[in-house]
Amino acid sequence: MKLPLDGAIDCDAHLSVPNVAALLPFMSEYWRDQIVNRYIDRSGFNLMSYPSRSPFTVRDDWRAGQDTDGLDVLRRNLLEPFRLSTAICHTLHGSIALFNEDMGAEFCKAVNSWVARERLDREPRLRASILVHAQNPALAVEEIERCAQDPRFVAVLLPVMGESPLGRRLYWPIYEACERHGLSLAVHAGSTYRHAPTGSGWTSFQSEDYVLQSSAFENLIVSFLAEGVFQKFQDLKLVCMESGFTWLPTLIWRSSKTWRGVRTEVPWLDRVPSEIIRERIRLTLQPVDAPRDPKILNRILEQIGCDDMLLFSTDYPHSHFDGEDVLPDGLSEELIRKIAIANPLAAFPRLASAHAGQKSRETVQ
Repeated sequence: MKLPLDGAIDCDAHLSVPNVAALLPFMSEYWRDQIVNRYIDRSGFNLMSYPSRSPFTVRDDWRAGQDTDGLDVLRRNLLEPFRLSTAICHTLHGSIALFNEDMGAEFCKAVNSWVARERLDREPRLRASILVHAQNPALAVEEIERCAQDPRFVAVLLPVMGESPLGRRLYWPIYEACERHGLSLAVHAGSTYRHAPTGSGWTSFQSEDYVLQSSAFENLIVSFLAEGVFQKFQDLKLVCMESGFTWLPTLIWRSSKTWRGVRTEVPWLDRVPSEIIRERIRLTLQPVDAPRDPKILNRILEQIGCDDMLLFSTDYPHSHFDGEDVLPDGLSEELIRKIAIANPLAAFPRLASAHAGQKSRETVQ
């Protein structure tokens, strides 16, 4: 089903840095020297969650022309055919998995500066998330403070699987910085591969890893609930990206049922988890992990019980649908409008000025 309106907001599109050499101008003299002399500039820095040649990573018809200017390809394949007012871009760079925290932070700084200069400056319809190296929250907060001065950055980007569950207090300085600057927390499918994606060890195939991403998002939500993140940060917006959503009804039921029996352990949870989940958590549309029967999909949406939770996304250039059939069949016109415009504006408060047509000239250098 094609998007039947103009001006939609794509909440999950992806940019790719062409190579490490493109990042060198945005690094300090010390790190430029280190990266060139140690031949680090020859590394691809691709996350293994998204191998460059995997069919899921880039749709076949979008893979054509990748040797041309990436921004021209983005306009031709994404912005124009879907008639978008805004696309929020997320750059999943392999540097977030580096064990060297200083090097990882320098790469993140360079990626964010490259995004601002080479994409946001050149295309007013684009917005972006701030890439941070979450293994060192202090360095992550420094980068958030630097980039937050540019209103075109609307979120902070983290992978769903890292060293520890993301609800842990270790990461709270990141969330405090997000809340202070009105930045949403965008948690995307992916891993730094510090730990196996299963509770019993490492998988053998990428297909296993891909399917298990949904359980990682369940872990994320339960962690945020149990640790009291939502109570501590009342204005924090949590957006789950490329998470799927058909698993949500069972999580809502199970977390609420279990809470009634063990709530004395987590006294900061002052109301049933189902209410908190529906109020505080948002999920991007693609991939639509549901049968094609519209009746089944609408039954799932009825079980979720909240029209505010889903956000329009294409997940460009990942392969989840063909042509321009970005929407599943059976959605009402009213729900499509909410998913495409109203819900994204609420989930990303910094989008308001962009949607009103205001264009910032500020750039992160």
